[in-house]
Amino acid sequence: MILQTLLPWALAAFALALTLNLWRLLRGPSAVDRILALDTLYINALALIVLLGVWWGSTLYFEVALLIGLLGFVGTVVLSKYLMRGDIVE
Repeated sequence: MILQTLLPWALAAFALALTLNLWRLLRGPSAVDRILALDTLYINALALIVLLGVWWGSTLYFEVALLIGLLGFVGTVVLSKYLMRGDIVE
């Protein structure tokens, strides 16, 4: 009962966080701010997908969340390495 009440509020909060992260990604004053916004964006998207999986009772969303988590981590590492060194491959 309480899950059905709080789940839409949590979905709305993460949707708002996603919107604010997208705003920072587009308007960030520096490349570091944009990389951090992208990192936070994929984490919020991951949380939103997990919440949708709980709400709809499907385990497929959890597998998608694992894939997004893996790709987001690798993407953040690659972008940070490129920003620090100017090259990805050593």
